[in-house]
Amino acid sequence: MTKADLVDKIAAKAGITKIASEKTVNAFLDSVQEALLDEGKLSITGFGTFAVEERQERKGRNPRTGGPITIPPAKVVKFRPGKNLKDSLN
Repeated sequence: MTKADLVDKIAAKAGITKIASEKTVNAFLDSVQEALLDEGKLSITGFGTFAVEERQERKGRNPRTGGPITIPPAKVVKFRPGKNLKDSLN
């Protein structure tokens, strides 16, 4: 599903225009990003938790040359689904 598909689906379910739906989706995504930048964690009860975690520096291999490379540390976002989401998928 793409962002455009999500906007269409929300507009249909909520009975609002696609423009209003797109503004809502953009506001939600901006809010999620701000929360992760400020607090490093966002919990949506029943859905799941987004958390920023630090990935350590590690050794890798250049796929083109086969030579060893060092992959620098990075911050990544991880998602852990909540109980309601897990139950709905099974």
